[in-house]
Amino acid sequence: MRIDIITVVPGLLEGPFSHSILKRAEDKGLAMVKVHNLREYAIGKHNQVDDYAFGGGAGMVMMVEPIAKCIDALKSEREYDEVIYMTPDGQPFDQKMANSLSLKGNIIILCGHYKGVDERIRQRYITKEISIGDFVLSGGELAAAVVADAVIRLIPGVLNDETSALTDSFQDGLLAPPVYTRPADYDGMKVPDILLSGHNGKIETWRFEESVRRTKERRPDLLKGKGLMNGD
Repeated sequence: MRIDIITVVPGLLEGPFSHSILKRAEDKGLAMVKVHNLREYAIGKHNQVDDYAFGGGAGMVMMVEPIAKCIDALKSEREYDEVIYMTPDGQPFDQKMANSLSLKGNIIILCGHYKGVDERIRQRYITKEISIGDFVLSGGELAAAVVADAVIRLIPGVLNDETSALTDSFQDGLLAPPVYTRPADYDGMKVPDILLSGHNGKIETWRFEESVRRTKERRPDLLKGKGLMNGD
């Protein structure tokens, strides 16, 4: 997978992709993240990437031409499965969408900034608009990093234990169950006996029941339509 991220502040993305799982994915040749500085496509003697909005109002708007030039340049080198725009009014990002995007090959992510991008960019280039929550950030860079992380970790071979991603919260519509490690007894707080029993069938049943219990307590909205709300 290749993810090209377009931003006006590339420095915000230097850290997330140079450590941990994302760095491991690149080292293995399983994924590549390339950050593009939109200012390299700026126009005019003042190297503009934003301007005042027609009709007035507070805040600046990211201009059509720099973004169009950048996307066109990328598209001249390869085909892309999606051109994503990170925006608060986009489709809510969830595990189902992460799973779907992990099957793609090449993706462009455009990071919004200021008061957003000229609507004509959205009309001509954008194939999917994504929001990571009902709140507003200073720009789309951190949101783009969240999406990239959630997607890349699902690529086979990225995680050391490939079954790990399949047991994450939300993969089956439930929150993950509690987990424990050594010591079995810490200051009187003991690991549940069932996890020490070695009985895999009973352990899996316990984990499922705990997932349902935790989901009922913390995210009952996830259980709608599953028949698990009334002790099922």
